[in-house]
Order: sequence, then structure tokens, then C-alpha cells
Amino acid sequence: MSGETLEIDTAHGPARVHLHPGTRGLLVLGHGAGGGVQAPDLRTATAVAGELGWGVALVEQPYRVAGRRAPAPATQLDAAWTAVVHRLRAGPGAGLPLVLGGRSSGARVACRTARSLGAVGVLCLAFPLQPPGKAERPSRLPELEGAGVPTLVVQGEWDAFGMPPEGPGRSVVVVAGDHSLKKDQPAIGAAVRAWLAGLTPSS
Repeated sequence: MSGETLEIDTAHGPARVHLHPGTRGLLVLGHGAGGGVQAPDLRTATAVAGELGWGVALVEQPYRVAGRRAPAPATQLDAAWTAVVHRLRAGPGAGLPLVLGGRSSGARVACRTARSLGAVGVLCLAFPLQPPGKAERPSRLPELEGAGVPTLVVQGEWDAFGMPPEGPGRSVVVVAGDHSLKKDQPAIGAAVRAWLAGLTPSS
């Protein structure tokens, strides 16, 4: 699938966006804390969305563009993400239904910003519910519950970060694998396809 690469300035440095065109909607996806946009599950979601006619924007946060692996604070992640989405909605995503998503940390950012950015849905790949071995740390479930729009969670059966529960407007699809979601791309693709196809009417 062909696409173009954009650099978008934010208050925390430039973000990089890998944009694949589409006319049915715009799916904006963020990477995990220590990974990039080439993660297998992000590639699968991109391919499936493209087959359905959706445009996809894979967003590299400024800290990754700058060559750092340690993630920025949540407030900076959200601010940079918001700047990118505003720019996309003023350009290639203008007038299209918006779905936000990502894997792990990127899914958290999508949940925290979905309502303020006017998303019609959130796609969470490997949502990091509870840091492994850190029971004293608060659960991230409130972020998931706060998305406020239809949400799909695709979670590995053996994910060390735990299994998010289903809830109002939230579906959870369990696939073979761990937090990396590398094991069963066909199952991930099928889940994303069915959910995304049901979000907006067929043209």
C-alpha cells in the first residue's frame, strides 16, 4: 500500500506521519512506548483498513523522531497527538469519520483524547491494563472507560499486562499471543475488519 510521509510540527518537536489515502474514513494509529509504527499489529490494522477504503495515518511521536526510546510524559504525548490529528483533520482527513487507535501506550493516548478530538471509535491493540508485577500501581481501566466512544480492544491471551473487561460500547477480542501481538495476524485482521466495517454505513 503506497503512501506519503509528512512531518508535522508540535509544541514538543516534529512528529512524523506515514499517510495512506482513503475516502471512507481516517484511522490514526500510534505506536507503543518503546516501539515504532512497523509493529506487526499496526501493519495488519493498516492493511485491513485500507482494504475497506479507510485512510490510515501512522504517527511517530516527537520523542521517537528525535531518536529517543524512553517515552515522553503522558501530557506531552497527548498534546503532540492532538496537534497531529488537528492538522490531519484540516487536510487529508477533512470531513471524514475519525477513528483513533494504537498499540499499548498509543492506545492509551487514543483513549484519553478520543472525545475531545471528535472520534467515532477507538481501536486498542494490546491495551496495557496493569504494569506487570506492579500491583500497587493504579489500573489504566479508567482511561479505557473514559474513551466515551465505541471501542475495540484486541488483546493477547497471555498478555502480561492483563485482560481488560468488556463494558458498555467496548468489545474485547482475545487472540493467541502475548503483549507483542505477533502470533496471530489473521485473527487480529479479522477482528479489526469486522469492527471497522460496522462503524460507518457502507457507501
